[in-house]
Amino acid sequence: MFSYNEAFSGFSVDDLQKAKVFYSDVLGVKVTEQKEGLDLDIGHDTHVFIYPKPNHQPATFTILNFKVSDIEKAVDELVAKGVQFEHYTGQMETDEKGIFRKGGPLIAWFKDPAGNFISVIQA
Repeated sequence: MFSYNEAFSGFSVDDLQKAKVFYSDVLGVKVTEQKEGLDLDIGHDTHVFIYPKPNHQPATFTILNFKVSDIEKAVDELVAKGVQFEHYTGQMETDEKGIFRKGGPLIAWFKDPAGNFISVIQA
């Protein structure tokens, strides 16, 4: 195995300022501006890097999951801040709040301003 000091994940957005406002003001994540983009300090010494990409294409999969102890409360709090949850039918059918309840952990998906999928998942 190769040797490394630490690792972090990253993803692109089309507008750093919109991302900064969303992640800091709406989600309450500590955001630090850097020359190359934004550092999200999501706790427990874990960081995610957001970088600008002019030809950004939103991820078609979940890029970031926030574990919560009470998904109902988390969804309600985010909706109050203007977050719109995704609604699905079929195999991944969600309820009226956007929460998937049909096997596995309770989970609800929403998008950041760049269209990337984020979730809250009940731990």
